[in-house]
Amino acid sequence: MKTKRILLAEDDRNLGALLSNYLNMKHFETTLCSNGKEALEVFRKDAFDLCILDIMMPEIDGITLARELRKIQPDIPIIFLTAKNLKEDVIEGFKSGADDYITKPFSMDELIYRIEAILRRIIEKKEYRKEDEYIIGAYRFDTVKQILTIGNESMQLTTKESELLELLCRHRNEILERNYALRTIWIDDNYFNARSMDVYITKLRKYLKKDPSVKILNVHGKGYKLLAE
Repeated sequence: MKTKRILLAEDDRNLGALLSNYLNMKHFETTLCSNGKEALEVFRKDAFDLCILDIMMPEIDGITLARELRKIQPDIPIIFLTAKNLKEDVIEGFKSGADDYITKPFSMDELIYRIEAILRRIIEKKEYRKEDEYIIGAYRFDTVKQILTIGNESMQLTTKESELLELLCRHRNEILERNYALRTIWIDDNYFNARSMDVYITKLRKYLKKDPSVKILNVHGKGYKLLAE
C-alpha cells in the first residue's frame, strides 16, 4: 500500500516535532511547516493525502490556509488542531472546509484514529460509489468531479458538500436520517459534527436555490428530505 503523505502545519516547534516523529513512526510520510505561509508554498509544489493544520499560526492562520488549500485541491482532507474549544470556533473551522477538529491537549492515539477514519472513508467512497451522476431538477451533479451544474454555471463542491449531496440524492424524496448521515460522513454523531452538517445543508440549499422545484426539507426529529423531480 502506498504510504500516505501528510502536511503538518504547527508553529509550536516542540509539538510539531513530536507530532511529526509520531506520524512517521506510524508509517505516514510527514512534512512539517512552522507557519501557514510556508505550508501553502509547500502544498503548491507537492502532493499530499491529508493536511493537519494548527489554527493559531503566524503569517497565515489555519482557517485562511484551509480556504486557500481548498482552492488548489477541493477534496483534500483537513484536520484542525487548536487550543480553542468555543463552539463558534468549531463551526468557523467547519465552514472553512475542515473534515475534523481536535482540541489540544489530545492523545496521539485519538489523532491517528481520526486520520485513519477519514482516509478509510475516502477509500470506501471510491470503491462503493454507485452513481457517477445525478440529475436534480434542472441541475446535473457529477459525483466524480464533485461539480454541480445548472445551465452554463458550474460550482465546484468540497468533499463534504459532495458526500452530503450524494447521500441526499440516494434518498431522494425519502427521509435521510440525521444520525445515519453523521455516522456515514463524519464518523461520529457528536454535537460539533451535527452543527457542521447543519452548515453544509445551508450551503447546499444556497447552491440549489436557482431551481424552485428542488428543496431540502427539515424533517423534525428525524433528518432531511431532498425533494426533486
